[in-house]
Order: sequence, then structure tokens, then C-alpha cells
Amino acid sequence: MKRYALLFVCLFPSIALAKFIHPMDFDGSDAQKQEVIDYIQTKVKENYCEGPIDMCQESMLRMMEKQNLKAFKQASEATDRTIMDQVVNDYCRSGIDMCDYNTINMMYQQNLKAAGEKLEW
Repeated sequence: MKRYALLFVCLFPSIALAKFIHPMDFDGSDAQKQEVIDYIQTKVKENYCEGPIDMCQESMLRMMEKQNLKAFKQASEATDRTIMDQVVNDYCRSGIDMCDYNTINMMYQQNLKAAGEKLEW
């Protein structure tokens, strides 16, 4: 088992090192800033270079990285922990792999808005 874990780390070092930081757990430290950057770079490359979407161009990668970082910064200012936790669980810890900060921030904003609405005739 240890051999397989070591093989995984050697073959996929950026994925193994990239750690998702929950936006509301962000403490602003340099270490966490670097972890967020590493995660964003890994996730963007995975989505645009190694997945079904073949848009692996440097300009596209940088644009999406910047967009994800902006979304993370916005999400780190979230105020409703319950809604944010549900979004993170739905998009990061379920069967679907949509765990990027763009999606998390967008869905947090949509759910926050919907929580304050009621169906009316």
C-alpha cells in the first residue's frame, strides 16, 4: 500500500500537493495563500489541459487562474457558514468534480440570494 501511495505522489506531485482551502477557513497567511495558488493552478490545468475540454493555452490558463483567485477572495468574505459548507460539500465532496472557486463562489451567492426569497403569486 505504501508503495502505491509513493508512486501516486511521484507521478502526480502537483495534485498530491495541491490542497483545497475552504474559503471561510482562510487565515491570510503566506502559507495558505500559496496553497490556494497551488490548488487553483492545478485545478485549472486539470480542467483545461487534462479533461474533456481541450483549451490548454497559456492565455486561457492565466485568465481562469485569475478568475478563480478573484472568486476565492470574494468567497473568503462569505458570512453564512451553513450555506458555504453546503456548497463545498455539494461541489467538492460529492460524486461531481466541480470543486473550483468560481463555482463555489457563484453557487454560494445564488444560494444566499435564494435563502432570502419566498415564492409568491
